[in-house]
Amino acid sequence: MVYLDYSATTQAEKEVLDSFIKASNYFGNPNSLHNLGTKSKNLIEASTKQIKQILNLKDDEIIYTSGASEANNLAIKGITKYKNRGNHIITTHLEHSSVYGPLDYMQEQGYTIDYVPLKNGQVDLEALKNLITDKTVLVTINAINSETGIRQPIEKIGEILKKYPKVIFHSDVTQAIGKINIDLTNVDLASFSAHKFFGIKGIGALIKKKNIELEPLIHGGKSTTIYRSGTPATSLIVSMAKALRLAYEDLEVEKIKNLNEKIKSHLEKYPNVYINSPKDAIPHILNISVIGVKPETILHALEEDEIYISTQSACATSNISKAIKTLTNDDQRAKSSLRISISKKTTEDEINLFLQSFNKNYQRLVVKK
Repeated sequence: MVYLDYSATTQAEKEVLDSFIKASNYFGNPNSLHNLGTKSKNLIEASTKQIKQILNLKDDEIIYTSGASEANNLAIKGITKYKNRGNHIITTHLEHSSVYGPLDYMQEQGYTIDYVPLKNGQVDLEALKNLITDKTVLVTINAINSETGIRQPIEKIGEILKKYPKVIFHSDVTQAIGKINIDLTNVDLASFSAHKFFGIKGIGALIKKKNIELEPLIHGGKSTTIYRSGTPATSLIVSMAKALRLAYEDLEVEKIKNLNEKIKSHLEKYPNVYINSPKDAIPHILNISVIGVKPETILHALEEDEIYISTQSACATSNISKAIKTLTNDDQRAKSSLRISISKKTTEDEINLFLQSFNKNYQRLVVKK
């Protein structure tokens, strides 16, 4: 099997599963006052401290969630706490569906949404400044686009927004955490999920600056924070801290970059293949379009050789890629995009097998069509 869909999800590391099982011995409710509860609470606090150290977080609070989708919803819907401050939100056309969903909801609640223009896929910083008004309450811009690997300058965006103290800056950093080093100093809210960096599904987090308040999505009962009620998932939290530590022990970005270049240099030789990911995208994600054949046809043809890639994001709700349409302004490329996503576990032999299968199927599906 050749798995090239790491941006959709990853397989949990054995060490991560071991941490989960060991932590399961601390089954007391962390909110209970007895000794079993205290031991569980201490374990969560130790894991939280470790996560903060790895991500270089100082005064930030970590709100544990079921994943990045819940974290994105909490970040965006939670700003209704500041409804007297304004009703204007700024975003881009390169966000995940778990950002667009709550933005649609906010629009129904009377909020105005503006989309900042892009330059070569990156936010036009001057245009961003010009969009900010005295009604702007939130800017939500992801760190890395999940389909193309485009990296946004969130550090620079954060610097700009520091001059507007009433504007909250949220970033979905799901595709960045565990892949690259990232500076969250000037980000007020940041969402991520463990299953993107070889953790277990069902646990994620929203990093929140202490001076930010949010309206909770889930009310009722004491937890690790007032912003998310429910019994804390001790084992999942511990396992996420372990997965994060393992991820940052060695990111192996140079290896991944070399594999990306190998794929790219091979595929760009085909006349019907277009490379959609820009040169400065992170190397973990390579988006292409194969004109003349449906993307799902290629996907299933590769699947016959036990090679797994994806079309768009795994959570996409349309048959046309909004991200590729925004980047290329080409409907054909937007309707025929494929995502190849690799990780430090990907080997050169796996890439060779993928390229051989791609060539075979290209000749069969495109050339001989």
